[in-house]
Amino acid sequence: MSLSRRQFLRHSLTIALAPAVTGCVTARQPLKPAGPDPYYVAMYGPKPDERFPLPATDISKVETQYLRQQVAYHGPEAPGTIVIDTPNCFLYLVQENRKAMRYGIGVGKAGLEFEGRATVARKAQWPRWTPTQSMIKREPARYGPLAGGMEPGLTNPLGPRALYLFQGGVDTLYRIHGTTEAWSIGKAISSGCIRLFNQDILDLYSRVPVGAVVVVLSHETPQDAPVPMAAVPGQTANA
Repeated sequence: MSLSRRQFLRHSLTIALAPAVTGCVTARQPLKPAGPDPYYVAMYGPKPDERFPLPATDISKVETQYLRQQVAYHGPEAPGTIVIDTPNCFLYLVQENRKAMRYGIGVGKAGLEFEGRATVARKAQWPRWTPTQSMIKREPARYGPLAGGMEPGLTNPLGPRALYLFQGGVDTLYRIHGTTEAWSIGKAISSGCIRLFNQDILDLYSRVPVGAVVVVLSHETPQDAPVPMAAVPGQTANA
């Protein structure tokens, strides 16, 4: 059967375009999966070997800057010092070679009221928690029944680890601890001291010995005071 001129031209055009169309389909890049970087998903994954097995922390709505990462550090503090930048919700553990491990924190009312230097005088795994008298007075229905203390566990506000800060041998009542409220990291909150993601307080606890120095900066810290500065984060948060 002979082809008409119109049919012949249409058939020829289809053959000519076929490689180009195929090439477009082949060159198309796959879409990147939505959600957090798998590197951080693994970092904040479950901890089944804990005394109270910890579930994974949902970081899907957390800004990346508040996730644990190693950064450049330009402050004068010696390696091993903890520097808490309360206005910007960061905690730095100073390391060698002008580096620091940076953690996002939630800052409670007690944390905002404290500044200066202290020492880690005590460390506790799965600590008990007792609300302060001011907390009981402020919210008696909520905290009154817990005046005698709360047993450790997944619902304990201190989380799986706590660092207790002293000045001159006196308890400041200032704590660095985990949290049952992961949404509070990066924010100022109504109660508590300095809270980290549970996976982050586990990491910090493992790196910090009793006797470590803690420097707490606040909104009242003079502008000419040495302040840590973060640079490009490195993929070495487990270092």
